[in-house]
Amino acid sequence: MAMMSFEYKYRVRGGTLLGGDLFDFWIGPFYVGFFGVVAAFAAILGTVLCVYGAAIGPTWNLWQINIAPPDLSYGLRLAPLRDGGLWQIITMCATVSFVAWVGRQAEISRKLGMGYHVPFAYSVAVFAYISLVIIRPVLLGGWGHGFPYGILSHLDWVSNVGYQFQHFHYNPAHMLAITFFFTNNLALAMHGSLILSVTAPPKGEAVKTSEHENSFFRDAVGYSIGAIGIHRLGLFLALNAGFWSAVCILLSGPFWTRGWQDWWNWWLYLPIWTQR
Repeated sequence: MAMMSFEYKYRVRGGTLLGGDLFDFWIGPFYVGFFGVVAAFAAILGTVLCVYGAAIGPTWNLWQINIAPPDLSYGLRLAPLRDGGLWQIITMCATVSFVAWVGRQAEISRKLGMGYHVPFAYSVAVFAYISLVIIRPVLLGGWGHGFPYGILSHLDWVSNVGYQFQHFHYNPAHMLAITFFFTNNLALAMHGSLILSVTAPPKGEAVKTSEHENSFFRDAVGYSIGAIGIHRLGLFLALNAGFWSAVCILLSGPFWTRGWQDWWNWWLYLPIWTQR
């Protein structure tokens, strides 16, 4: 793939956070860097271990392959390889790979003279993963509280954790996360459909401009947030969706052990109901 003209200017040594010039080069369109090497090594090792876990398991059925965390009796100790140790090593590989990818994004941003919005945004997704497999299990005192690696087994884990708290959708942080997810979907769907509308007019008509975009939303909803504003709003909604989804599971167990419907009992004791 041919490089764009400005790429010749920024593909120079420097701007690295770690490793200096050692891996400061590109392979085709892909920047390598120290963090790229670490991310690739950890990802490949983790993938190989997943295949090994399937090989020593009872099935090769993609839907039923399951690499489970250690039993709760192991607590936070290292477990034998076949009894959850494999899950622990894969989790470590995934964490290292994800964090290294953030570092790689930061280095590319430095080279391009950009802000760190992309690595920051991706860090929220990494935080959500780490919350599930490291922070929450540590708070609960056992790696067995992490989710298993497998399609059906993971879905079963989600269902079981939800039922442990009877009505998980009553979790206020879960409510916030779902609200941000749906609102983000609505905002970016409206934005994307508008862009397609102005760039694909009826045959014989000229492509429309940003003035048409702003006019449409002023007529439709009374206000236009603007071209930059809609992307800022999308980022804000997406990051909050990921952040509050992590918070909702961190609260469940370490800080709240009853059914989530009981949390709302505070509403019954507001002065507006108790005073005559």
